[in-house]
Amino acid sequence: MQEPIPFTGQPGRFESQLLSRRQAAQYLGIKEQTLAIWKCTGRYSLPCVKVGRLVKYRLADLDAFIAARIEAAGYSR
Repeated sequence: MQEPIPFTGQPGRFESQLLSRRQAAQYLGIKEQTLAIWKCTGRYSLPCVKVGRLVKYRLADLDAFIAARIEAAGYSR
């Protein structure tokens, strides 16, 4: 697995690094195709960032997505 490259731009400019679809899928433990299907069908409202033809996901959004699933299941953080 390739490690994400940390953002080295201006401090405070972005609060979260951007992950590729592959990295986001690995982070969530699902297939890349599953993320693509979720985006296409709107099954989950998982925010993404379009960079040209690429789709990127913010780590903070992935963490929020996971936290929402835990709360929905009745578990506390």
